[in-house]
Amino acid sequence: MNPATDIAEFLTSRRAKITPEQAGLPSYGTRRVPGLRREEVASLAGVSAEYYRRLERGQVTGVSDLVLEALARALQLDDAERTHLFDLARAAGRVGVVSPSRARAPKTLVRPIVQRLLDQIEAAAIVGNVRGDLLAANALGRALYAPVFESPEQPANSARFTFLDPAAPDFYPDWDRLASELVATLRSQAGRNPHDRNLQDLIGELSTRSDAFRVRWAAHNVRFHRTGTKRMHHPVVGELTLSYETMTVDADADDGLRVALYTAEPGSASQQALDLLASWTATPATDATPRA
Repeated sequence: MNPATDIAEFLTSRRAKITPEQAGLPSYGTRRVPGLRREEVASLAGVSAEYYRRLERGQVTGVSDLVLEALARALQLDDAERTHLFDLARAAGRVGVVSPSRARAPKTLVRPIVQRLLDQIEAAAIVGNVRGDLLAANALGRALYAPVFESPEQPANSARFTFLDPAAPDFYPDWDRLASELVATLRSQAGRNPHDRNLQDLIGELSTRSDAFRVRWAAHNVRFHRTGTKRMHHPVVGELTLSYETMTVDADADDGLRVALYTAEPGSASQQALDLLASWTATPATDATPRA
């Protein structure tokens, strides 16, 4: 990943998404490409056209926070996109300093106390990192995500399973949406942690082995991954619609450990299915995750 190239491609992709009408500009002349012209973005941001051309070529030396804020407004960036723009600028060494010392982090270990806390949680709970590695779970969480933990595509990782395991589209009925959201989340993390070699290796692996990943990666979409709803077709208990919430577990960890909690609407069929899965995991004679 090259921060200068990334910021150039990101600006170009965002410019292509805004029409003159959305920007409050008159539309005139024949447009060879979708979206705004460079000159229009420059005018909206209050910078010269030549200066904006340099920025869109990745030449962001000396760019100020005020200019970045102006670009974010001109391109109508949402919170995730604005954060990504600033992250890319920092990664290029133009705003603040990012140390390359975080090259390849050692294998992330979940402290025993975290596992003990997980085991006390009634909801399905999974601990992961910013790359989507699944690092720990309570019994219900492991049973819920059995297809990921038991996938031949190891180490267990949400993106690796989603794009490389043929079972993923059956497990995720909304596979297309989920796949796009996963890539957008990885894009955000790549901008925030440009020197994370483990993340670069994962992106390289997925880009090499998955056309679906490669197409989505080229779109430069970004998002925050904190809360939402996920549908699953579990091999044991069938259809589930679950809400999830993520919370930081260890703010000091380089990998940004967070726990995801999955719950179902009380009284729903999904709650009954989750209760059934929980009862199986609580059966003393069952040492392994229930299988279909």
